[in-house]
Order: sequence, then C-alpha cells, then structure tokens
Amino acid sequence: MKYKTKSIMVGRKPRVGNNKYKTAVIGLFEVNNPHKIGAAPTKVLDFQNTEKVRIRNMNVSYYLEGNDIIINDLEEIDIAEDGHNIIIKGRQENIEKRR
Repeated sequence: MKYKTKSIMVGRKPRVGNNKYKTAVIGLFEVNNPHKIGAAPTKVLDFQNTEKVRIRNMNVSYYLEGNDIIINDLEEIDIAEDGHNIIIKGRQENIEKRR
C-alpha cells in the first residue's frame, strides 16, 4: 500500500491474544520529527503478529530515549506484508543537516 507522507514513526505494541509476535505500529505524519513537537499522526497502521520490520534504502533515525524509529523527509512510502514481516520502501529527500 502506498502513502504520501512527510515522516513515519515505527513502534510496537504488545501481542494480541495468542499471537506469537507483537503488533507493529506505523504512524504517518505531515511534519518531520513529530516526537519533538507532540504532533498527532494523520494515520496509524497496526500490523498484528509481526516478527520484524524491514526498512529498505532510506535514512533512518533511532532515538534511544524512546523505543521508536523515525524516518523523515519522505515523499511517499510503500508498506507491504510478507508473512510475519513488514517491508517499508519509499522515496525520500536526502537531507542530513538539520538543527
């Protein structure tokens, strides 16, 4: 599924019922670094029983103060399910200098 968005936050929720794996949560945002300003997501996607999330060919930030992965400067992402795995691909501006 393709989505137009500026950034995403990838996190997790507990297992549901007797699922073997946890629930992957992907929040879509219209601003970069949404965690810094408390921005609400425009859409939240839950993927139950997910073993891993693969992120392909993008610049990614992992903030140790939290448990989430942030991907900024997006134009579009494509999220696909492959068994118990989620694959995220996307188009991203290459911006590394930000304060």
